[in-house]
Amino acid sequence: MSQDYRAGRAWIVTAMLTLLMLINFLDKVVVGLTAVPIMRELGLTPREFGWIAGSFFSLFSVSAAVVGFVANRVATRWLLFTMAAIWSVIQVPFLFTSSAVIVIVCRVILGAAEGPGTPVATHALYKWFPDRRRNLPILVMNQGAVAGLLLAGIGIPWISDHWGWRMNFGILGVAGLVWCAIWLVLGREGSVARPNGTVPGASADMRVPYRVLLGDATILCTYLTGFVTYAGLALMLTWMPVYLQLGLGYDPIHAGRIFAVIVAVSAPVSLMFGSWSQRLLKRGTSSRAARAVFSSACVIGAGALLVGLLIQGLAPVQKVLLLAIAGAMPPVIYSLHAAILAEVAPDAQRGGIIGLGTAVSSLAGLIAPVICGQLVQVYSHPVSRGYEIGFAVAGLAMMAGGVAGLIWMKPEDSARCVRMSAAFGRRVGNRQSDLPATEQLIRKQ
Repeated sequence: MSQDYRAGRAWIVTAMLTLLMLINFLDKVVVGLTAVPIMRELGLTPREFGWIAGSFFSLFSVSAAVVGFVANRVATRWLLFTMAAIWSVIQVPFLFTSSAVIVIVCRVILGAAEGPGTPVATHALYKWFPDRRRNLPILVMNQGAVAGLLLAGIGIPWISDHWGWRMNFGILGVAGLVWCAIWLVLGREGSVARPNGTVPGASADMRVPYRVLLGDATILCTYLTGFVTYAGLALMLTWMPVYLQLGLGYDPIHAGRIFAVIVAVSAPVSLMFGSWSQRLLKRGTSSRAARAVFSSACVIGAGALLVGLLIQGLAPVQKVLLLAIAGAMPPVIYSLHAAILAEVAPDAQRGGIIGLGTAVSSLAGLIAPVICGQLVQVYSHPVSRGYEIGFAVAGLAMMAGGVAGLIWMKPEDSARCVRMSAAFGRRVGNRQSDLPATEQLIRKQ
């Protein structure tokens, strides 16, 4: 690959991937927004619905990791097409089934197909933009997720009210197939690689042992912070619509609108934070300050707000406000953390490292809804208490993960160590220089 940046084509691909993220998050949230009628029709308890919500993530992590590594060698254009096609077809059984078992099976398959969606799309987009231009396009792509949640909050309750909850799944299937058809025409593979850098022996196709990457503190902290943040996201997607209805007493239409408002608040905040981070980079601010510290502070603040739901005497509108602000702050980490991983990992291993990060993060999606379901069933008086305890537990975890990120995420140091490791391996492997010279180079760096 060469440093071949073509702005027009790059932004067309960005637009298509933004639409893909919109569909992706509609798929994720549809069960949460149809939870009440599904629970009533299928006769499910909160604990049982928690298992259904968590089932989506049972293979999500595995597939994100596996396909992430496949993306190192297979064209992302065809991986994305295949995944989107599976998302679309698997919606069909929801139109007919009344079996909780079939619902679980379909959600497991859907999760397995959607797990690699974000990391592969991110890897694909990074092939179109050089490092210093990556924050904004990734942030724009992630706004597809925000738009999907906003559209879901308004549209899904309305569709359910007019045509029943099943129709939502049919519409999502058609939307996915339409995207696949357009992607066959417009989807292309990018050709941008990072410059060779200043470390002798490093190159655009360099590789280092995965034990070096997975032992790096920056990479591990992005995984940890992503995990605790995803716990909060999973609760927002699966239990917040139910909490608004059964916990705070809003009817389905108003609950959907409140959900949409909460999502709408996050969009400009996330864009503002992402743009702010990119401006800091352009002014010469370190990646640690502009990406690592910035994102960690957002996670800590959001976690504290979720813990605030436990404050006695809060009115429903005050609780909604806490959820809105808490939901607005963390999404910026998905663009900033992806940029950090891409900064540290070699291009040839970027897909696998980002995919593995998504795999680790999404494990929280398997665990958090189940734990919240248990808490809702145990703490049922008042009705809202179990939901609020579940959100607060996620908030405490987010605060701890954010503090770890503040302390140990140092992208520049990690990137330098990875480049030196690559240079060392290349020199030793090719036997083009002696060991003392290489060791001297590392000491100087």
